[in-house]
Amino acid sequence: MVGAGVFSTSGFALSDLGSREYVLYAWLIGGLVALCGALSYGALARRFPESGGEYLFLSRMFHPLAGFLAGWVSLLAGFTAPIAAAALGLQAYLGYTFGFDFRPEWIGTGAIAFAGVIHALRFREGVWLQNAAVALKLVLIFGFIAFGMSSLPELPKTNDAPVDFAWGAFAVTLVWISFSYSGWNAAVYIAGEVRDPERSLPRALLLGTGTVMVLYMGLNAVFLYSVPIEDLAGKAEVGAIAARAIGGKSLELGVSLLVGLALFTSIWSMVMAGPRVYAKMAEDGLFPQAFRSDAETPVRAIALQAGASIVVVWISGLAALFSYIGFTLGLSAAVTVFGLMVQRHREGAEQVPVWGYPVVPLTFILFTLWGAWFMVERQPTEAAMGLGTALIGIPVYFWFKRSSNA
Repeated sequence: MVGAGVFSTSGFALSDLGSREYVLYAWLIGGLVALCGALSYGALARRFPESGGEYLFLSRMFHPLAGFLAGWVSLLAGFTAPIAAAALGLQAYLGYTFGFDFRPEWIGTGAIAFAGVIHALRFREGVWLQNAAVALKLVLIFGFIAFGMSSLPELPKTNDAPVDFAWGAFAVTLVWISFSYSGWNAAVYIAGEVRDPERSLPRALLLGTGTVMVLYMGLNAVFLYSVPIEDLAGKAEVGAIAARAIGGKSLELGVSLLVGLALFTSIWSMVMAGPRVYAKMAEDGLFPQAFRSDAETPVRAIALQAGASIVVVWISGLAALFSYIGFTLGLSAAVTVFGLMVQRHREGAEQVPVWGYPVVPLTFILFTLWGAWFMVERQPTEAAMGLGTALIGIPVYFWFKRSSNA
């Protein structure tokens, strides 16, 4: 979860909302919605303890076409675009701090390619390195929060003047923030490779989401209250700007390297998880058979994932990706949680137990659809791209199905 979004979103949100408090409220609500999603997906993971994520869930609950569209969305918006967004964030921070002379796209390209090679060749070593890097990242981030909270400067009172609350802007900000929390469901993509998935996966979803929610609130409090609003509004590298205000150039350098580590581990984890979806689709005859996982790792699927993400790095921008990813993944997750309610109606509460039912799944669905509605109104281009991604998958599904039957 801890990737490009938390280190970049608040600058864009502050530009739209104009208030630190509104931005923090959005992060809190976004975390609570993600927790509702984690509780819902935990129930699905108990019912379907196999790899594949939304593709698996929707295929089993509704129809293979529904699952394929979720897998198709995962390929483009669920993993390819987020990997590219993390790479773009990595470029923004390292470029801002070090001022490289070469094209910044080469930074993101190198990070994606390195992650792909390690996961394709050395899966177990890649997982070990991933765990070690994430542990180091969390320790350093909590350390930065503690230092930042104790070192916040006195800011002019004029910066805290009340502003009008705009529901539409707040809803769109929630869509962006939903991207920052995306990854709360990542454990379900590798469920088939987890020991005791019925127990481990719900715990991973809840503990991971809850921990990241606390971390995000702390980070954003430091970011937002360390410098005047006008210095952050519309900026991507909010962490580096806040670090310079708190501790000077040396802390800015350290935080930029920390953010680089966070973004790289985000890339690393998505390059590991995403290809498992395409491998599962290939096993079911809904993706080219070359992408099946015949060995320890789906090497060709990893190569596809890395290559597609590198292309997006060179052709897109960060803010547009936030909107596109948040909108598209939100709708896919909302349909999946709706499927959970349908499955519970079919099989009964004993077969599909859900904590806080029906408030928890309904909260997730309603907040997601509310944000998506305002996204269509305020940013129709990104919303149209998200809907177009799913619609293009329909003819692709029938083409793959016909090829598989032949």
